Amino acid sequence: MIALFDLDGTLTDPKAGITRSIQYALDRLGRPVPYADELTWMIGPPLIASFAKLLGPAGDAQEALRLYRERFSEVGLFENEVYAGIPALLQDLQEKGVRLFVATSKPHVYARRILDHFDLSRFFCGIYGSELDNRNADKRDLIRHLLDQERFGPAGAVMIGDREHDVAGAGANGLAAIGVTWGYGSRQELLDAGAACLVDDPRGLEEPILKLTASTPPRAATV
Repeated sequence: MIALFDLDGTLTDPKAGITRSIQYALDRLGRPVPYADELTWMIGPPLIASFAKLLGPAGDAQEALRLYRERFSEVGLFENEVYAGIPALLQDLQEKGVRLFVATSKPHVYARRILDHFDLSRFFCGIYGSELDNRNADKRDLIRHLLDQERFGPAGAVMIGDREHDVAGAGANGLAAIGVTWGYGSRQELLDAGAACLVDDPRGLEEPILKLTASTPPRAATV
């Protein structure tokens, strides 16, 4: 039994740190600075692609990402909060013999610092994220890399995340996916991407994780 967890919007709520760091980058570039709530669509997907979309063809997404990291690496990564119920969930799954991994598009150097800061690293057998040069930022590539490194197949494994990229990345590698609705993706986005089920609260995650890692994925439904 193996469970892969997304980080942002699944284990922790990173809204303040991510949106403030985006605002910082835009301000340094002399671009209009939207309100935080107008930037939440950028939480989850690879940031380089989101900056390219935000800035348009004439923008410098690479420079925006560099400026973003200038603030995020020092301040933003700790402007974060663990969702209620997550530590207890991870503890219960670990005690039931589920091997837990993190699979995030965020650079793994940041992911490790965040998980260490919130005392969550102890629950995970491995923490996987992108490289600073954006390799493995795509969830399809990241999950494939994780499977190769850990030398296990998709059978008996499930991906848990809040965005369509988590679900699509899982599907591309033969894994079932559970969509969580407390993050930054919509219910429809998750279902359209092929989530096996949706879960509305961390306390409801244990049962579908155990079922999906032990049997055929159920039809889409709300747990």
